[in-house]
Amino acid sequence: MRRIKYYHVPCQETSPSLSCFYDDTHFCTCNNFGHHRVANCFEFDPNQKLDCFRRQHCENGGKCLQDGVVCPKMFMCLCPRCFYGTRCQFSSSGFGLSLDGILGYRILPHINIIQQPPIVQMSMVLTMIMTITGLINGILSVITFKNKESRHIGCGFYLLGSSITTLFTMTMFALKFWILIVAQISYNMNRSFLYFQCISIDLLLRIGLNMDQWLNACVAVERVITTKKGTYFNKKKSKKMAKCIILGLLLLTISTTLHDPFHRRLIDDDNDSGEKRIWCIVTYSSSVQVYNSIINIFHFFSPFIINLISSMIIIKTTAHLRTTVHVQQSYQNILQQQILQHSRILIAPVVLVILAIPRLIFSLISSCMNSVNDSWLFLAGYFISFIPPMLTFVVFVLPSKPYRKEFWKTIKKYRMMIQTHFNFNS
Repeated sequence: MRRIKYYHVPCQETSPSLSCFYDDTHFCTCNNFGHHRVANCFEFDPNQKLDCFRRQHCENGGKCLQDGVVCPKMFMCLCPRCFYGTRCQFSSSGFGLSLDGILGYRILPHINIIQQPPIVQMSMVLTMIMTITGLINGILSVITFKNKESRHIGCGFYLLGSSITTLFTMTMFALKFWILIVAQISYNMNRSFLYFQCISIDLLLRIGLNMDQWLNACVAVERVITTKKGTYFNKKKSKKMAKCIILGLLLLTISTTLHDPFHRRLIDDDNDSGEKRIWCIVTYSSSVQVYNSIINIFHFFSPFIINLISSMIIIKTTAHLRTTVHVQQSYQNILQQQILQHSRILIAPVVLVILAIPRLIFSLISSCMNSVNDSWLFLAGYFISFIPPMLTFVVFVLPSKPYRKEFWKTIKKYRMMIQTHFNFNS
């Protein structure tokens, strides 16, 4: 007993990172009591069955501890690796981590936006910048590729699809973020609405991101075929195939992610500070978890590898064709010339590969998220995954002289229409 009276000290000195600790005979949890952080200790037998009298307080195999055998006032969940939250409700694994799990616990309930933690405020600023940039990019890209002249081959159809996907993805991205913010700050949102967005928005975001990656990979493949076939490239067949491939990709991305909504649900979370929260969680069985991981890796790595290989093939093919004509020049000089000459074709796959590398590194080296204290790293990975859809106009239109020409032609057409409309009204 003499030792226990000093157990408040670790909670106060390490607040808020220390949530619990134990010794040979006691288990202590650190709780907020008024403006102080205090230790709540109870006798603990490590050999006892940790199930809180078979009440299902903890998710995902978490072990339940309570502060007394008779009339317990609180419980605590000890989470397995890669699970966290007061009820072990969040799971984390590289590619599939949701914004709820990364940022949710950082959002303070009933506190206005100005007084929220720096990570939340920075996320708000980034979300607004990325949403506005992404929507502008999508609108400018649609303006470019809705013209028939921009769609004289399959690339134009893929890029039009990518532009529409960008608008859709960035809209879902903004909705997801602000619904989470409002729901966690106010706790007053309609439960039916929260359940609907729980089963729909994450699914739609995955479909949008996967579609964008595949469409960009299709552009890279078609440019390889164009480079190899040269004058023998069949434009009519390319357009017909593009329409079929886009439909096929849409069916592929939807069918491979359709399992997700069936494993999502809402849970209530009442912590020891009296805060009430509603979380959207996903719980997979072991077999579905393996399938989900394989699908996430497939949709990430396949377009990544296609873009990487395509950029290498384009450089090598064009350089090889030049060596057959200019025998007197060294292969290295020809290679440099071809990179400069075909820079408009190479920029897109190279930029997309470069942008994918940080997300790949975050997903592989960080293993899994065990605590909200790891959220900075995973939040960076989450935001980076939305950068490629924001850059369709920058990496595909601006470097291409024909696409730029069509863009400015359309802008000029719209300007004349507006001027005509105002002149007619006046």
